[in-house]
Amino acid sequence: MDLRITSYNNFFKLKGALNKKTVHVLQSEFRDVFQTHSTITLSIEDLNHVDRSGVNALANLHKLSLEKKVNFSIVGLGCKELYDHFRSTNEAA
Repeated sequence: MDLRITSYNNFFKLKGALNKKTVHVLQSEFRDVFQTHSTITLSIEDLNHVDRSGVNALANLHKLSLEKKVNFSIVGLGCKELYDHFRSTNEAA
């Protein structure tokens, strides 16, 4: 399944699969977003599959938001692997 990204102002919604084959879609969509918005909300509610590449891509967006000082939120009941990644990162810090 493909990855579809819809947006309204600073709210972005991901639908489908975020994996090695579709991660480039996410990266190209968010290439300039951190320069144009001070707050970004990303909904992962409609993601049905996220692999390691997808988790890494979302983690990189989080890292970029910290560098650019942009408020970045990931919302929705989505991927357990993603939550585990951020939980382990926070525990290590």
